[in-house]
This record gives sequence, structure tokens and C-alpha cells, in this order.
Amino acid sequence: MNLSTTLILAFVGLILGHGISGAVVGAAIGFVIDSLRASQRHDRPTPQAGGFIAPLFALLGAVAKSDGRVSEAEIAVAERLMTRMGLTSEQRKEAIASFNRGKQPEFDVTPAIDGLRQWVGLRRDHAFPVLDVVIETVLAEGNPPPEKMAILRQLAFALRISDMELMALMAMKGYAWNAAAGDRRRGPGAGGYVPPRRNTHGPDPYTVLGIQRGADERTIKRAYRKLISEHHPDRLGDLPEDMRKRAEARASEINAAYERIKAEKGFK
Repeated sequence: MNLSTTLILAFVGLILGHGISGAVVGAAIGFVIDSLRASQRHDRPTPQAGGFIAPLFALLGAVAKSDGRVSEAEIAVAERLMTRMGLTSEQRKEAIASFNRGKQPEFDVTPAIDGLRQWVGLRRDHAFPVLDVVIETVLAEGNPPPEKMAILRQLAFALRISDMELMALMAMKGYAWNAAAGDRRRGPGAGGYVPPRRNTHGPDPYTVLGIQRGADERTIKRAYRKLISEHHPDRLGDLPEDMRKRAEARASEINAAYERIKAEKGFK
């Protein structure tokens, strides 16, 4: 239990001129407060590794159906994910039922996205593997239509992931995407939808790190350290091995991008 309030109030009681007796009274009050806080934290439910299965697969079904049809490639993505995640027979049934529910024309993605948001909480390191899975479905057939990207961006926004960070995740998948290009939210004159397109030259290292090409050495190193910390697989805790491997792949892409930039800029 964290006894910070106990110590603070004991110190306050001491310096207010009440001596040891004041410190004892302050410590007693602080101890009660700290105990109540500890009890509240203990009673608060913690996210379980399986808690994201239903909303995740429902959202994957909705993404797959958003352009009017579910392709074999999109079904294959969901099936591979079930296998890689090592789902039990019951979890697999839940995932299939959720995927089929998400395919229904009247399905509303908002509750599923909200379920994933609640599961992720403040854990940005949990948000990235969730987005990584959804991106795989979005890109299953190549350059995605606007309906798929709209759901992906809605999810990213709910998980507090910026367009710049989403662009980096897409770059790690080998796709170049400019969030501002043809963004219809910017007004009637903004132009039409411009889909992500496969980058034939490999991931752009500057997009991966989320920096401008003219960034100085300090900015580059700061961006690299921040990203490698957020995407390090050791931060994930008790999550399926597939999500850990995805984090390892992202960390590898970040390291590769950093090395390419260092070689280009000529610093160590």
C-alpha cells in the first residue's frame, strides 16, 4: 500500500507546532485515507487478456463487411489470428460468433470500439497491438476503400492514437499514407479519398519514427527512444504470444528505421 498521504499529514502535523502528538494524529488520518484508496484500487477490476476477443473480432467483421462483401482474404486473416492467439475452443466460438455479428448490415461499431477502449484503458502499449490486428484486416485486399479506413481512424481516435502514429503503423506494414491528403473532414475543396498505397521502396524510416526529414539529431534520437519504449514487447504483460510477436516486429522496424536514418545523417 502507498503511504504517501500518511507521511505527508504526519509531517504537516509536526510542522504546525503540535510536535509528536500532532504528527501521530496526522499520520492516523493519512493512514485511513491511504487505506481507503488501496481498497478502491484492489476492488477495481483489471483488464483480462481475453476481454478484448468479442469486441475485437466483431470490429474485424465490421471492417471486412464495410465495403459490402467479406473476402476470403479477410476471413483468412481472422482465422490466422485465432490460431496465432492460441484461443481455446470456447474462445474460438466466441470469436467466430463475434465476427459474424460484426458482418451484419445493422451492426454499430461504436460499442465494439468502446469495449476495446475500456480494455486498453491508459495502456498505450496495449493500444498498438490492437490497431496492428485491425490494420491487417484493413489491408487484407491491398489499397483499402474509405469505409475501412474510416473505422480504423475511429478506433485510433478512441485509443488516443494520433494520425501521425497511425501513419507510422501503416508505414511499418509497407504502406504509404498521408492522413491529410483528400481528408473530406477538411471541407468541400479538400479533394477525394486517397487510399494508403504499398511503398515499393520499403517502409519510409522518417514516417516510421514520426519525424520530418529535416529533423536534427537530438529530435531523431528522442523520437526513437520514445517509440522503442512504447513498442517494447516486455511492457505488454500477460497478453497472447501473437501480440508480443507483433510488438517485436514493430520494435524491429523502429530499429531498422533508426539505423537507416543514422547512416543517412552520419551520426552514431
